[in-house]
Amino acid sequence: MSELFMTFFKIGLFTFGGGYAMISQIKEAVVEKKKWLSDDELMEIITIAESTPGPIAINLATFVGYKRKGVKGSIAATLGVVLPSFIILYIISLFLDSFMENRYVAYAFSGIKCAVAFLILKAGIDLFMKLPKKIIPMIAFFLVFIAMIIFDILSVSFSSIIFIILGGLSGIILYSKGFEKEEKK
Repeated sequence: MSELFMTFFKIGLFTFGGGYAMISQIKEAVVEKKKWLSDDELMEIITIAESTPGPIAINLATFVGYKRKGVKGSIAATLGVVLPSFIILYIISLFLDSFMENRYVAYAFSGIKCAVAFLILKAGIDLFMKLPKKIIPMIAFFLVFIAMIIFDILSVSFSSIIFIILGGLSGIILYSKGFEKEEKK
């Protein structure tokens, strides 16, 4: 349990930018270093974590912990990923006014934003590279990707849940149209 807690505590402590920025760190820790999960297992967990309510980092930690050690593992991993943010925010709240007025803090946050953008892009590329190179997942990906671009160009704001639903519906439609049979040939 302590190894799960410490792994996710480090991820929570050293990753800025939220859950999507944590995906590549979680992948590195649980797939590449610890070998707790395979790429495919992590991809399934990411899909479930994104589809369930709540922050993706907490959902990922919970599901990885559960996969490793059951309910106790999910509690340990979840506490590990949550506690660093809680502690840091509590300390910052004590000194918030003077903290935000410090120009070096503002400069640091500008740099952190760039790093976070890279981490999110890297996680997206990693997930895309692990996508099965079959017709249905690729068509579903491109349909949702095109929808995202169109919505962004038209300044239509949607929750990410809408894109998940679009992805699920495109998969259902494609499989129900018989693409699965063509894929197996």
